[in-house]
Amino acid sequence: MNYWLIKSEPNTYSWDDLVKLGKDHWDGVRNYQARNNIKAMKPGDLALFYHSVNEKSIVGIAECVSDFYQDPTTEDDRWVVVDFVPKNKLKNPVTLEQVKSDARLSDMVLVNNSRLSVQPVKKEEFDIILAISES
Repeated sequence: MNYWLIKSEPNTYSWDDLVKLGKDHWDGVRNYQARNNIKAMKPGDLALFYHSVNEKSIVGIAECVSDFYQDPTTEDDRWVVVDFVPKNKLKNPVTLEQVKSDARLSDMVLVNNSRLSVQPVKKEEFDIILAISES
């Protein structure tokens, strides 16, 4: 199993939107590095759901439930999506400030390349985020 972080502007698409739908594809990615990360996702992988812009916090965990396939929002075959289902909402959101202030997370992609919309997360980082959420 691999771990990821997926980012969305909550006024465009929020955690609550995914929960309401129950299952949805992650579309609109137009960055090659983020696209390659989507191509690496497999069913069963878990993703931290991050609200960007004003909130800047990790709010939930989504599970990948498909292999990648053509992004239905474009005819350009370079762009792909995967399907996610909501797994669970974090007990407490974990803010970007909390992530940046925790030395154990200093190598996290979110800290070093915060603009990347789909990024890998190490298992240890994932577990630390969950622990922070519980405190």
